[in-house]
Amino acid sequence: MSDKTRVLIVEDDPGLQKQLKWALKSDFDLLLAENREQALQLFEKHQPPVVVHDLGLPPDERGVSEGHASIRQMLQQSPDTRIIIMTGKGDRKDAIELIGIGAHDFLGKPVDTDQLRLIIERAGFVSELQRASREARSSVDNGDELYLLPGVIGRSRVMRQVAEMVRKVAPTSASTFIQGPSGSGKELIARAIHELSERANEPFVAINCAAIPESLLESELFGHEKGAFTGADKRSIGRIEQANGGTLFLDEIGDMAYELQAKILRFLQERIIQRVGGKTDIPVDVRVVSATHQDLGQLIADGRFREDLYYRINEFELRLPPLSERENDVELIARHLLHRFAESHEKGQLHFTEDALLAIRRHDWQGNIRQLSNVINKAVILSSAEWIGPDDLGLAEDSEDFDQITLNNIPTLKQAREETELRLIMKAMRAHDNNVKDVAAHLGVSRQRVYELLRKHDIPF
Repeated sequence: MSDKTRVLIVEDDPGLQKQLKWALKSDFDLLLAENREQALQLFEKHQPPVVVHDLGLPPDERGVSEGHASIRQMLQQSPDTRIIIMTGKGDRKDAIELIGIGAHDFLGKPVDTDQLRLIIERAGFVSELQRASREARSSVDNGDELYLLPGVIGRSRVMRQVAEMVRKVAPTSASTFIQGPSGSGKELIARAIHELSERANEPFVAINCAAIPESLLESELFGHEKGAFTGADKRSIGRIEQANGGTLFLDEIGDMAYELQAKILRFLQERIIQRVGGKTDIPVDVRVVSATHQDLGQLIADGRFREDLYYRINEFELRLPPLSERENDVELIARHLLHRFAESHEKGQLHFTEDALLAIRRHDWQGNIRQLSNVINKAVILSSAEWIGPDDLGLAEDSEDFDQITLNNIPTLKQAREETELRLIMKAMRAHDNNVKDVAAHLGVSRQRVYELLRKHDIPF
């Protein structure tokens, strides 16, 4: 099956139809129709993402009624289809009217085929983005094609598996345990579980058990009554009670004191709590998601974590991989973070150089997404130019040339091909000032192929 963009050309003039076919057939998968009936039959059968449509069609060659009716029907059937209208001198007003109801663009006759080719390429790209966005929304209430789950970016096979498990467990009431290294996004997964559950409109309350002193954690979780201890001058509602009806996320639960674990176990078994210093049982309806970077099995063996609590919190387990095991997700996440930080620090549009992307791919991100985020945020703050290089990221040693690669960081053949491809396309785009036509000629490929490479590597153009 061809990977070219499929384009339906609706034109009754045999000479112009032949001209368009000759000019465009090498770049696009063409379908040809010369009247409204043929056009609609081909449209319904093949669902082309792009249509080039003349307004004057038989039996109304001198008018626009047939073209109007055909375009309106196509837009009703598929609003995301990009329709490019070919207009004569007197048809401009009609073309503008059709753009108002969803047509993509118009081009006057005589047709400049180079200009038309560029319009089709851009229309095909927009259509592909809309298709990807629509597929994302079918599984996630989110319009961004990068998101596997709400707030979770990725396309790697391992993360697609995680996303599938999240979508299965989210609608249930099962206590879910997330195992994963520090900085890998455990809280994002917990929030995704909450947002895809029936509790999405209720509170999501997170507490990091390792960040709060042991002496204060019980009060933070269960709350306290006035006078319960020195400094307790008023009643305080704890995190568990605050999460009533919603989801409680216990991050780094492996750091919780052994004595407090018994009280958490009682809460999970009975779904009631007592505030510190109180005697009243308070019923709570809370879904619990917990996480840790530690090996709870080893903590149990060492007598530092209760086995009965482990089985209570682990009705369903999710294992989150480190960033190094997520194939090319690191690049997607890096680009997203660069855009976000550039916007928040009001730095305008920033881009990674090809060497910076190569360094990001090769670096061993021990701190995972948190480390990547910190590195990019610092680079954006210190940036004084549009392009972020490996030196700006503190990754100069990771951008070494292929002849300097050591045995410890030799890429796979697929990775090497993709790295070379990425560097070539970015260098060509910079050398030719983002002129896709010149880049295609320089690389010896079609412009359609250049657009495919730009989309593949998420390079702005």
